[in-house]
Amino acid sequence: MTAIPLPPGAERGPRRWPLVGNLPAFARDPLAFFESLRDEYGDWVPWALGPRRNVLVSRPEHAGELLGAVEGTFRPTELGWAFRSLLGNGVVVATGDDWRRKRALVQPAVRPRQVRAYAATMVECADALASGWTPGSRVDVHREMAGLTQRIAVRTLFGGDAAGRGGPISAAMATAQRELGAEFRGLTLFLPPWVRTPGRRRMRTAVAVLDREIEHVVREHEAAAAAGEDRDDLLSRLLAARDPHGEPLSRTELRDEAVTLYIGGHETTSTTLTWAWQLLSTTPDARARLSEELDRVLGGRLPTYEDYTRLPWTRQVVKEALRIYPPIWLISAVATEGARLGGRPVPAGTSVWTSPWSLHRDSRWFPDPLAFRPERWDPDAPRPVPEHAWIPFGGGPRACLGARFALVEAALVLAVLGQRFHLDTGPEPAKVFPGLTLQPVGPVQATVRAR
Repeated sequence: MTAIPLPPGAERGPRRWPLVGNLPAFARDPLAFFESLRDEYGDWVPWALGPRRNVLVSRPEHAGELLGAVEGTFRPTELGWAFRSLLGNGVVVATGDDWRRKRALVQPAVRPRQVRAYAATMVECADALASGWTPGSRVDVHREMAGLTQRIAVRTLFGGDAAGRGGPISAAMATAQRELGAEFRGLTLFLPPWVRTPGRRRMRTAVAVLDREIEHVVREHEAAAAAGEDRDDLLSRLLAARDPHGEPLSRTELRDEAVTLYIGGHETTSTTLTWAWQLLSTTPDARARLSEELDRVLGGRLPTYEDYTRLPWTRQVVKEALRIYPPIWLISAVATEGARLGGRPVPAGTSVWTSPWSLHRDSRWFPDPLAFRPERWDPDAPRPVPEHAWIPFGGGPRACLGARFALVEAALVLAVLGQRFHLDTGPEPAKVFPGLTLQPVGPVQATVRAR
């Protein structure tokens, strides 16, 4: 493979091994690897993932410029067979006119007006979970939050009568999550699609389950629509969507967008809530301020969508949890002809990366970055956060469509559960596993305390 020259001033980087480049260090601990590149080599660092030449950028303005240039002078990175197998050619993966068409079809289903309609389901599911908790009992926070957000995702995406499908979908998604993370951090990332490995066989099985379950739900929705039944879930809106030529999403496109929305509404929010409870447990002042706000604003009643804007501290708790533990921990794009970044030309074919994990934990933008301080997000904070220093949902034209859904869901769940309980997880933070999203390693045990 011909080496791609790096932009001027970008020559310093870690030593690269023949054929594998920096893959060993990246595979061992990609989060620490990105932080070490930033700390040891600066804000513009060349490195190699196998034979692929990459650059890591670590300044907010460069991250913002990169995000804004995707679908212009940059294109999304191809992240391997497992990633494509799971997400198909959905709006996260599609490019060019295909991406623009799909975004236009999917976006109306997750606009604020539609999220308002789903808020009652979020609150109802959270209240049902709270009713099953007993003070003094021990729970696995991640398992509880995953189960909760799975129920919310299934009901808002597929409708209440699809609840029985949640178990198989969730189990298959968990397998896909593990295998995708393992492939991305190993040599199988560079193997052609026809090469079978044990991990790829497990991935194929998981994807087959997802395909079967979603196909079943789509058929149920089609039958309901043919019978004149009016449904208000996300899948019904996708089935009814039409592009400017009057064409609907195909069966395969429906499947791909359903998986994408499920991940956005379940996987990312469950981990955000898990980290939020852990951070609140170890920061008594922040937890006390949360309790005070919930008591003052809600007075013991369940929250509504309108309360989202009335609970600023609750929203700041969510934002700070997303800062310290961003579910999407890396973002990358490939330069095309004429690409520039930070005033430098970027040769076509160069993959440019930015890591929300390392960006969010940079002391230049967030003093004492490992400390949980929701007050960073106070409107009158003495040191405003620089633009693009906080990018848990990406940014630019390809920003996550489900960001509003996820933020509202996390805040309302915290409000429902936080009115009644504290969760004490202990002083040791859970270890993290960077798969498709940033997941805790193993159970996150907590004692349920009545407020």
